[in-house]
Amino acid sequence: MREVLIAGGGPAAAAAAITARQEGSQVAVIERGKSGRHKVCGEFISPGAHQAMEALGVWHEFASLGPCPIRRCRLHLGNHTKLWTLPECAWGLSRLQLDGLLLGKAAALGAAVRRGETYDSQREKQAGTRLIVACGRPPSTARANRLFGFKAHFDGPSDDAVELFFDAGGYIGVSGIENGLTNVCGIAHETSLRKYGFEFDEFVRRSPVLAERLAPLRRRMRWLVVAPLSFAFPAPRSSSDDVYAAGDSLGFVDPFSGSGILNALLTGRLAGLAAARGIPSAKHLQVCRSLLGRPFMVSWVVRHLVGQRGLYQLARYLPGELLFRSTRPSLKSALEATRVLTSR
Repeated sequence: MREVLIAGGGPAAAAAAITARQEGSQVAVIERGKSGRHKVCGEFISPGAHQAMEALGVWHEFASLGPCPIRRCRLHLGNHTKLWTLPECAWGLSRLQLDGLLLGKAAALGAAVRRGETYDSQREKQAGTRLIVACGRPPSTARANRLFGFKAHFDGPSDDAVELFFDAGGYIGVSGIENGLTNVCGIAHETSLRKYGFEFDEFVRRSPVLAERLAPLRRRMRWLVVAPLSFAFPAPRSSSDDVYAAGDSLGFVDPFSGSGILNALLTGRLAGLAAARGIPSAKHLQVCRSLLGRPFMVSWVVRHLVGQRGLYQLARYLPGELLFRSTRPSLKSALEATRVLTSR
């Protein structure tokens, strides 16, 4: 029986743990947080996650948590707004609930979940043990005009649309989660936030359109902030044949795409499968790069157009459905990735 050690406690780590246990491996999960907590995240769970959760055996438990169904998307670019219906239903669920569900499933399957610990490669890694690194995005080396992520939950009326508000200062997403709450999450440059003294309540209401949207809402938790952020494509090569990356540790896609949680579930499952079966990590990485290459590239292009007039003009003619589909892996691609990974 192969031993699999997993560093991290988010969706990618839990998906890897569940899959490795399904494959019969002995699994230990090392999570530095002593208990579940809220995290800066859009908390948008893209269509396609349904199949991923079914494969992990958690779909019915997920549905019982009352995630908010999301069926439409509104994209605000300056004074221009696009509205379209999503090809399939998406969901909104807080990371506190999602992480607890997935880690709980891993533990129920027999994985040892060790909270409040930090992974130490010298102490933990033993000969023959497969390591999955799924402990978050890579560190940023930026020193000037750093990117900050922020989020808070709000009480008030919600609907079935995810809304994205873009301007030169950054972007903000607004969407429903469980219990009738609304998640407000964004990314902005340090220089833009300094103009408002890092007062996020003022910053998110600087746009009249966004201020109108938030007017009936009341913040019910303090703002959570992470910085600096750094976007990264999946690494071109693996560091070792028995070390696998998943989720944001594999590559950090721009959160506006709303594909981060789906990517984590898919790559976590692939990492768990590869580690349990002893598939070289180079093959795992190759499959993940094939799965995520197009979505990462499209998101990168859109992010670099944000704040430029060209994006606003393009948005008038670019079908929203096309933009949505092109920024996330398809079910067909995920099935093919699994087939390629497990083929001899």
